[in-house]
Amino acid sequence: MSANVLVVGSANLDFIIKVGVPPRPGQTVLAKQMVRHPGGKGANQAVAAARMGADVQFVGCVGDDADGERVLRDLRAEGIDMSMVEIVANVHTGLALVSVFDSGENSITVVPGANFALRPERVRRAVASSAGTRTVLVLQAEVRPAVAEAAVAEASLVPGTRVVLNLAPYVPASAEVLAACDPLVLNQSEAADLVGYPVPDPAAARRALVDIAPSVRSVVITLGGDGAVWAQGSASGLVPAPAVSAVVDSTGAGDAFVGALAAELAHDDSLERAVEVGVRAGSFAVERFGAQSSYPMRSQLEAFSGGPVA
Repeated sequence: MSANVLVVGSANLDFIIKVGVPPRPGQTVLAKQMVRHPGGKGANQAVAAARMGADVQFVGCVGDDADGERVLRDLRAEGIDMSMVEIVANVHTGLALVSVFDSGENSITVVPGANFALRPERVRRAVASSAGTRTVLVLQAEVRPAVAEAAVAEASLVPGTRVVLNLAPYVPASAEVLAACDPLVLNQSEAADLVGYPVPDPAAARRALVDIAPSVRSVVITLGGDGAVWAQGSASGLVPAPAVSAVVDSTGAGDAFVGALAAELAHDDSLERAVEVGVRAGSFAVERFGAQSSYPMRSQLEAFSGGPVA
């Protein structure tokens, strides 16, 4: 059975600046390097899923500019179906300003551009076209909230569609959207925004799982170097992260997790197994510079973690 993943979301060009430490307010610092790579949470997750062997279709918007041409070219090169992408006239392609520090941590500012031109009607058509297949629908929050709401509403009419919502960056979501999530994926900061208290460690994350679980079908909270926790019905668990040699760049590691998780769910793996593979993919990514360029093929992930990826 084919592993179908439909990703609705953002596509950006990332301007990545390598700098020693974050500048203080009013301070100017000199960067070591600046490079440009395709990015955007939606596009990143599409690439991560495709590299893990899923059949991926991407739904989004780019501008009619050179950045948009590059984003389209690179996603097509990954084997992703781009037939539902709209090229919007007189609007610039979304972009992200990414500062990567010597610690491997980053700070990101996103300018949505054409991503905010994505219309609910286009998304509804894309979701409806998946009728007759078992599809994992992947959503994030770098597009307008109405887009996710339309996608979830249409998915409820298409049997066999499983909704994965990565609520990043955090925005309030309706009870109807949350109720469809299987799973809702959050990092520690996003989980804290949702539950209203800090989530600094696995113990706090387990408490947050208990508070979030009644509102969703399943939930996952990623914990960086501590791995991830998950809950589905009465079952829950902690998946530790493998040791890494060095954290080179954490940019897009969460998207590597989500894309790999979605691919495994599309392959009909359990949520626990999908989380395990997602954690391994995110750990692989942080050892390499960039977002999409750091994502593993299935064979690379098996070699990295010393075990098969089912």
